[in-house]
Amino acid sequence: MASVVGIDLGTTNSLVATLDGGQPWVIPDAAGELLLPSVVGVNAEGQLLVGQAARRQYAAAPERTVRSVKRQMGSNTTLSLGDRSYSPQAISALILRSLKQRAEEALHDTVEQAVITVPAYFTDAQRQATKEAGEIAGLEVLQILNEPTAAALVFDKRGEDSQRLLVYDLGGGTFDVSIVEITGPVTEVLASHGNNRLGGDDFDRQ
Repeated sequence: MASVVGIDLGTTNSLVATLDGGQPWVIPDAAGELLLPSVVGVNAEGQLLVGQAARRQYAAAPERTVRSVKRQMGSNTTLSLGDRSYSPQAISALILRSLKQRAEEALHDTVEQAVITVPAYFTDAQRQATKEAGEIAGLEVLQILNEPTAAALVFDKRGEDSQRLLVYDLGGGTFDVSIVEITGPVTEVLASHGNNRLGGDDFDRQ
């Protein structure tokens, strides 16, 4: 039976996780790194680079490197990578495919299905683009899950009494705040608000 994974497709970094004994486990790469930089590039020989190698070349060859692609999801933007043009979904699919391969190597199993998290304030177009990226990468996207909800689902101090939590999600490109109510095994998002253009990239430009 093929494994199901959860993927956080981030603006700056991405990761893939699965359940081990009912507990989430972030899958490392062969070098033990948990995070995959969300950067894609091609080197001077035309070879594809994803992750650390692409990030290292960014300063020297930005015309052959794409970063922060998550900020373009759901738009009609065309991204240049060397002498070729790609949609944001196609670039994101390369990141997702790399995470898929990492999981398959670690789990010694095929990975065909995934849950992908997105900012709570992502639009319908951005969510659909994320799903399309997963499909291009060869994944059946079972669900697009809000990132604050994903964080609340693994909250380990659950009791019989209801608890209301304020969940902040400050990433490389977005900032969301959600009010979540937890009652036993039930998690309900009561309210969310955010800004899809307020994150680490914006702070760096100030």
